[in-house]
Amino acid sequence: MPSFTPTPGKKYSCLFACQVVGLLLPNQTLASTVFWQWLNQSHNACVNYANRNATKPTPTSKFIQGYVGAVTSAVSIAVGLNVLIQKSSKFNPATRLFIQRFIPFPAVASANICNVALMRHNELSEGIDVLDSDGNVVGSSRIAAKHALIETALTRVALPLPIFVLPPIIMAFLEKLPLLQARRRLMLPVHSLVCLLVFGLSLPLAISLFPQMSEIEASHLEPEIAMATDCKVLTYNKGL
Repeated sequence: MPSFTPTPGKKYSCLFACQVVGLLLPNQTLASTVFWQWLNQSHNACVNYANRNATKPTPTSKFIQGYVGAVTSAVSIAVGLNVLIQKSSKFNPATRLFIQRFIPFPAVASANICNVALMRHNELSEGIDVLDSDGNVVGSSRIAAKHALIETALTRVALPLPIFVLPPIIMAFLEKLPLLQARRRLMLPVHSLVCLLVFGLSLPLAISLFPQMSEIEASHLEPEIAMATDCKVLTYNKGL
């Protein structure tokens, strides 16, 4: 059976929730933008590596390449969009601030795809094991590896979508309430609570989009694999 290393749910949730709060803080400076994007992608790199399909060994150099690529893409996109919006004369200050709150999503989503592709691209050349109905390895398939990476990448885009889109909308409404207007110190706790609630609801939905053990028809795989088994449907571990 393919080996799989689970990530502790509670530790993952708490750490990611803290990153979400940091990424969505208003009035970000260049330094804070770089720091939170670096922290988020460093965490994602470790999660991708720990939850890869580990049927094939992965050299440390591949991990480093994926990490550097993901961090670079996230920081570049976030900083570039921030600079672009700040220099734009089409928006008034209030509109500019509101738009800037949504910048973390395209930065994180793009970097997540880059992170998954770079951290696990060796699977595309070496393939991953596909199993029959009895759990026996039929062969190593590059086509199944492609499906696994696409499914994982889609999950990593779907996960931050509600997390980075809903809190800015909710907070734009809550910040106008008299209670928060009079007690500005409550902004951060309320912001953190909103992020935590949205994260708690969206995480299970995103992960459940594709099961960890996915199925694929044998006829869609390499001919040598299709001919090596009588099973019409094979399974593979896509990772998380």
